[in-house]
Amino acid sequence: MTSLFSFLSVTWDVNPVIFHIFGRGIRWYGLLWGLAFVVGYRIFEKIVKREDLPTKVLESIFWYTVVATVFGAKLGHYLFYEPAEFFDHPFRALFLEWQGGFASHGAAIGILIGLWLFSWKNKLPYVWSLDRIGIVVASGGALIRLGNLMNSEIYGTPTDLPWGFIFVRNGETVPMHPTQLYEALAYLVLFGVLYYLYFKKDLVRKRPGVMFGIFLIVLFVARFFIEFVKNPQVAFEESMALDMGQWLSVPFIVAGIVILALALRRSPMPVPAPKPASVPKTAPGCKKK
Repeated sequence: MTSLFSFLSVTWDVNPVIFHIFGRGIRWYGLLWGLAFVVGYRIFEKIVKREDLPTKVLESIFWYTVVATVFGAKLGHYLFYEPAEFFDHPFRALFLEWQGGFASHGAAIGILIGLWLFSWKNKLPYVWSLDRIGIVVASGGALIRLGNLMNSEIYGTPTDLPWGFIFVRNGETVPMHPTQLYEALAYLVLFGVLYYLYFKKDLVRKRPGVMFGIFLIVLFVARFFIEFVKNPQVAFEESMALDMGQWLSVPFIVAGIVILALALRRSPMPVPAPKPASVPKTAPGCKKK
């Protein structure tokens, strides 16, 4: 049976380090994190230009999001998965030690706090920031999960499905669920839906809160169900009916349902008509009489 699994599966033995500079390894994971921020900046740039906002709004929301994401993800990992380590070394997360993990739920909480501060400083409605951040987070999440794949980490349980991955660097000999790809695909689909709703349907201005509600529901429902085929990240999860990732997803799913329901109950807001192009008083080539 093992030989049949090997025939149908993908043997994954990618070096997580791309190259070395001055003795320090440059990893695919770090590169994809950086790419996630670059893509996010470009998306925000399009949003700011589309809504005719000043450049300072783009720079402000970008840096608030970057700092909140990194610190939230790092701090969340220690609080949710290694609380004893955190309380023994409470400043460890602040120094961004990369040998530890990053928790997506911690990043989500960090982003919510960062966007609240951004909205308050720039005198913008909080829901304005929340509706638009989903597009960026979905694209970034897909790239970061590809980084997890390059690291051969947070994969799933054994499977006989033809797309199972044998993670050779971790000593695996049978195919496992590539849960990194499952999540990356879910986030990519979510990104496409939100991008379409914002740039093609203008839903974000007609019904504030709808896009953020959709974002929370789709993202964390996908995360909840994928966790069923994912290996426990820490030992204490092995005895839990639902793992930590699932328990942390539930409040976000409930919040998304409530936000979406409230947004849909409101009457659609009128969208301002585009300004007509200026028409010359005198047709080209004609002289005034």
